Parts: sequence; C-alpha cells; structure tokens
Amino acid sequence: MSPRPARWPGYAIAGGALLLLAALIAQAFFREGLATWSVGLAYVGYDTVLLLFTARHSWRVLRPASTPANPGMRPTLGVIVAAHNEANVLGVTISALAGASDPPELILIADDGSNDATATVMARLYSLDPPPLGRVSAPSPVLPSLRWLRVPHGGKARALNAAIVEADTEIVLTVDADTLLEEGALAAMRGAFAAEAELVAATGVLTPICGSSPSGRVFEWFQKYEYVRNFLSRYAWMQANSLLLISGAFAAFRRSALVKVGGFDSDCMVEDYELIHRLHRHAADHGLDWRVRVVGAAQARTDAPASLIGFLRQRRRWFGGFLQTQYWNRDMIGNGRFGTLGSLHMPVKTLDTVQPIYGMAAFVILIALVVVGQFRIALPILIVMVVKIVFDLGFLLWSLRLYARWTGSGKGLSAGGALIAAALELFSFQLLRHAGAIWGWHAFLTGRETWGRQHRTAIGDAAG
Repeated sequence: MSPRPARWPGYAIAGGALLLLAALIAQAFFREGLATWSVGLAYVGYDTVLLLFTARHSWRVLRPASTPANPGMRPTLGVIVAAHNEANVLGVTISALAGASDPPELILIADDGSNDATATVMARLYSLDPPPLGRVSAPSPVLPSLRWLRVPHGGKARALNAAIVEADTEIVLTVDADTLLEEGALAAMRGAFAAEAELVAATGVLTPICGSSPSGRVFEWFQKYEYVRNFLSRYAWMQANSLLLISGAFAAFRRSALVKVGGFDSDCMVEDYELIHRLHRHAADHGLDWRVRVVGAAQARTDAPASLIGFLRQRRRWFGGFLQTQYWNRDMIGNGRFGTLGSLHMPVKTLDTVQPIYGMAAFVILIALVVVGQFRIALPILIVMVVKIVFDLGFLLWSLRLYARWTGSGKGLSAGGALIAAALELFSFQLLRHAGAIWGWHAFLTGRETWGRQHRTAIGDAAG
C-alpha cells in the first residue's frame, strides 16, 4: 500500500505530542518539586484516560446477550492455517480443528515454503503427498476436509492470499499453526457472521501460553492479565464502531469483502492490522455499513514468547508494524469521513506512537532523581505512582469480572494475581513493553523487517 498524504490534524497531533514531550522533559532541568516529573504525570494521566474510556464502553458486556437476528442462516466456513516449518505443531492444530463440535467445511494448510518435516507429518498423519508448488492437493483420505497448498516461501501474507483464492467458503478463518481453538470457538464465529450480514471481520479472544519453564511462567502470568485488558479495550472500541486490531492468529473474514480489498498486504509487518484499515477505508469510500467485531465466545490459546529476547522481538515487530500502518493511513487521522475511527481512534493511535517514549523518559528521570539524592522530590512522585497502582488494580479487578461474564471463562485469573501484577508491572513488564516498542521505532525508521524464526514453547504441552 502506498502512503497516503497526511492532513493537517495528523501533523498537528504528532507534532504537538513531540513538542510536548521535549517541553516536559525540560522540566526536569528547570523546575522543582513534582513538576520535575512532568513527563511522568502526562504519561500516567494519558494511560488513566484510556482505561476510563475502556471502562465506560465495556460495561455493556454485563447486559444479557441478544438473540441472533438470523438463527437459521449457516454460512460455510473454511479455516486457513498459515505454516512455515511448523511440523512440530501441525498435527495438533489440525486435530483440534477437525475435532470441533462444529467443524469447518474446509481446512487448508497454506504451506509457506516449509523445508522441515512438514511433508513427513502430512504423509504419516493424513496420507497426503506434497502437491506441486502453487497447487492444492486432493482431499486427505483420512480427513476429507483437509487440503494442502504449497507455495514458494514469501511470507505469511502471500501464503494467505494464495489460499484465499483456493478457498470456496463464505467465511474464511485464519489460524496460526501455534494456536489451539477452544471448544465452541468455530460455532461462535460462524454464528456471529450468520447473525449480522454487515459483519466482514471478527477476532476471537486469545489467551497466551508460554510453557513450563521458569521464565515462561513469569511471562505467561503477566501476559494473561495484559491480554484481558487488551481484549476489553478492543470491545470498547468496537462499541465506538472503530475497532482496528484483529488478531491474525485467530480471525475470521467474509471472503467476498476480503477479495474486494485485495487480501493481505505482503509489504506490511503486521498484515492483519493493516487489512482492517483497508476494510474501513473501502466501507467509507463506497458507503457500506461494514462492521468489525470481537467475539467473546470464540476463544483460543496461542503460543506466546517465553523469554526476554523472544518477547522483545515480538513487540518490536508489533510496534514497528503499527507505526508502518499508521504512517500509511495518516490521511485518516482526524478525518470525519471515517466516523469515530477518523475523529477519535486514529488521533488516539497517533498519541500511542509516542506513549512508550513518554513512559521510558518518565522512568529514566525518576531513576536520575534517586541517583542524585533528590529524595524530597521522589516522595511525591512515589505517592502519584502508588495512587496509579491502586487505580490500575481497581480497573483490573473490574476487568476480570467483565471478562469472565463476556467470555464465560476466567481460568488462571484471580484477584490475588491481579494485585501482584498491578503492583509489579509498572517497574518490570511495562518497561519491557516500552523497550520492545522503542526497538520497533528503530525497525520502522531503518526499514529492517526481518524478525527471525519464532520458537514454539508451549503448544504441545497445551494440547496434551
């Protein structure tokens, strides 16, 4: 996608945020008292406003679920599994899909040039021989809904686009090879599209799994609570008719809409996120009432980073891709033609581009004040941070209640765990997120888009 020319609101918001950052950092050198930490106050204030927005719009999950408008409709559904060297987990993923209570009519493996034991697994488990490159195999004699598409290695987006052409179902659902769908997830997705003709894209709710190693347990614990907040935030933005973030690890699309906008963009680091912008843009350009949703009843577990470097690399790619997509769509910032998405969400996303820099600057200034012995100033800052931690804890406890009501599941989540997470993450996990995001800034500015191979850590254990 070619970058769109920016409008003046985009320049004003981005430029204003950077100028404010410089001015607030300067306060550490020219002011006394709490004003020395002005950048921290701005960071805390902005984060709190976002949480209040989520709280305001997510309470609706407490309402009774509405009856589907078209309960008799049953669109056909196909699942595309993008896989590159995923021999260790392919069998697990396919078995979970085939064993669902409402199995898909099609399971299509989009094999992106694998050179591991994928062929051996497909032959041993499903009696499939490798088809020629660019061709789809015949149905598996073991599992008739299963087909295998092999394409030259060119990245996930290209593999998905090739598979979309071959899929013949009304709904296509993309699942990463390291993602296990929970019972009822496929039925919930199919039901959501059956109930709403205008629905063109939907994401399920993901739970991270990181394995049984000590570092894996720590990262899984922090990320579980992070995912709760993140998916409730998506629900809130959905209520404002401006949801942008769809998880490619578990996402469903109306195939006709996907074809109209040209499928996934292989030049983007986060092809799933960029695609939703084009769906919103196409709807605005053609006066269509297309909807994007998050479906609470559709749940899955996905392999998440279990080590420090793995986590930082993931957040580098996510944030670098976010910056890339924001830059490409900068004409949408403050543009009322796109409704709430343009007038509210895109400006917020513009501020989000510098939020990690604010957070790291606040932390560095706080450490510097302590090192030089400015404890008199550090004390009021500590009070602000304690108040923030208490607020975050209250929000997280409220979020757990909403999340359990919305998804019907609260496994692995507790008030005690929320208390510890709220107390510790401000000085640990949150800083790691900011560090990965700042690394993403480097990747975006330098154009480095090679992220390395992911190491699966937990999917086999989870299946067991």
